[in-house]
Amino acid sequence: MVHHMVAGTGEYNDFAPDTGHFCCAGCNNPLYSVSSKFDSGCGWPAFDKCYEGALAIQVDNTLGMRRVEILCAKCDGHLGHVFEGERATPTNERHCVNSVSVRFVDSDPPEGLMETK
Repeated sequence: MVHHMVAGTGEYNDFAPDTGHFCCAGCNNPLYSVSSKFDSGCGWPAFDKCYEGALAIQVDNTLGMRRVEILCAKCDGHLGHVFEGERATPTNERHCVNSVSVRFVDSDPPEGLMETK
């Protein structure tokens, strides 16, 4: 099934919980802490850090531009894209994620997970 979203309409765009984490909607792999989510104004949920080993990256340099796709490292589900060099966060990255690709879990992530850029 293909889900099409319009910027600003996703369930998690303006969602700002104090505790919990976000996992892959397809396989429940923990992806992002709530502390890594920020309001970028782009109309999509945005994160600047992820859990180590949670994401796979595919870089596409066709058409004279660089696009960095982010996928769940466990199930290869498409999550969104990474934008680099905007200087909006200390990591200098914005993970622009589709709300239908993640699920919020109102509990702490599994113990031992570390965040990384």
